[in-house]
Amino acid sequence: MDAYAPTPDLSRLSSMAWLDGCIADLPTPFDAHDGLDFAGVARLCERQIAAGCPAILIGDNAGEAATLCHAEHAALIRTAVAIARGRVRVIAGAGSNATAQAIALTRQAEAAGAAAVLSVVPYYNRPMQQGIVAHFEAIAGATALPVILYDNPSRCARGLTDDTVARLARLPNVVGLVDAGGDLGRPQRLRARLPAGFRLLSGDDASAPAFLALGGDGAISATANLCSAHPAMRDHWMRLTAALAEDGTAAGLKYALSLLGAIAPHVRPPMVEPGEAAKAAIARALMAGVDDAR
Repeated sequence: MDAYAPTPDLSRLSSMAWLDGCIADLPTPFDAHDGLDFAGVARLCERQIAAGCPAILIGDNAGEAATLCHAEHAALIRTAVAIARGRVRVIAGAGSNATAQAIALTRQAEAAGAAAVLSVVPYYNRPMQQGIVAHFEAIAGATALPVILYDNPSRCARGLTDDTVARLARLPNVVGLVDAGGDLGRPQRLRARLPAGFRLLSGDDASAPAFLALGGDGAISATANLCSAHPAMRDHWMRLTAALAEDGTAAGLKYALSLLGAIAPHVRPPMVEPGEAAKAAIARALMAGVDDAR
């Protein structure tokens, strides 16, 4: 018998049906003086609302979260919640490799009105699986918000094993997993080990269409800022994803959105704007999408 076999609890997960489809990982717009561009935040939120997306993610990878102070992080969430006005749910990136700081960011997101938090595996300090379990148990115990686990082994140097995911899924408010490892077999392997309603989402843009086809519920994605209909426009999705990744996805995404008139391309160090070859690739990918739609 599975040591971590789930105890079904449909009541706690029945309200999470919205956590599916294509959810954009929004960039954080900066102005020419390196401050937050709140008008740009509004434009990005309205773009996703108009596209009919179920939720948006604020203050995570594409949002250059590592460059944000706590006050900026809270201001971004408050702004997105105020703009959304219940039309779309706001998920807040709230991860850290220090458990106490992750708890502080999570409580801050709750106070700012977020609907859920995305919490990444502790990075850099490479904890063992039991340490990862303790980290997420402490976070989940410190908030009433739904907690979405974020497994990103290429950035964190440690991944969530299937056993650990199944164990954490028993916590009352751990409601989903974002898998950025590109493991396409994971939805089928995990589904029977998880409570009904637990959400499995891709966090890897390059494999997101395949992840959904193989049983995933949705994707949290940078590319979704530009193309939310990836199952219907797979070729366009893949072209955009490849172009954005040429010189840093966060920088490439901001450049792409600047071509569309949504925000300025400003990034914070250590990121810089994409090189000319990457800019040309992004422009070609955007134009190809226009041609595909004709």
